[in-house]
Formats: sequence, C-alpha cells, structure tokens
Amino acid sequence: MRDLIRRMSIANQTWGAPHIVGELRKIGIDLAMSTIEKYMVRRRKPPSPTWRAFLKNHVKDTVAIDFFVVPTVRNQILFVFLILAHERRRILHFNVTANPTAEWTAQQIVEAFPWNDV
Repeated sequence: MRDLIRRMSIANQTWGAPHIVGELRKIGIDLAMSTIEKYMVRRRKPPSPTWRAFLKNHVKDTVAIDFFVVPTVRNQILFVFLILAHERRRILHFNVTANPTAEWTAQQIVEAFPWNDV
C-alpha cells in the first residue's frame, strides 16, 4: 500500500490526500486520510521571492513622487512637485507653482519622463 500511495502521489502531483483517498476507494481500497498523508511523497516548494528581492530587481525602474506645500515669508503657499529616482536617490524632476492644476501635474510627468509614450 505504501508503494501504491507513493506512486500515485508522484504521478499526480496536483492531487492531495483527499483525492487519493477517493481514487483508492473506487478500486475497493479503504484507507484513512491520515495514512495517505503519512506515506505521500512530500514535495518541497521553491520559496517565493521576498519583497527585498522584488525591490532589488526593480529599483532602477521605480520612482517616488511627492506633492507638498511650502509657506512663504509673504504668507503665500507654493506647491512643489518632486520626483525622486530610487536607484541612486537623486532628484529626477521638480517644479514649483502657486496654482497647480491637473494639466500642470500631467505636464510635469511628461517632462520628467520624455522618452516614454503615454
């Protein structure tokens, strides 16, 4: 029985213990699920990549964008748009305006990444 369970689990890698129990019952073999689980071949799953690996692989393609306000001495508020590259922690683009609009913000993205098609 042990060899049969092992062969079934190797030949049908997507089958779990409940499926093997059902298949064995079809041919007249009635075993407990715990017995099947005990003798199934255990497959080691490859570890999934971590966030650290993901960030390391994609750091050259990631940027941080920030929009913040700066009060001036004359009690005005200026809006600063800033884009930082993560790879070298350098400023890619920045601009300041007193009246930001959606069009102005979109234009800042276009100016920061002129080689990309939108």
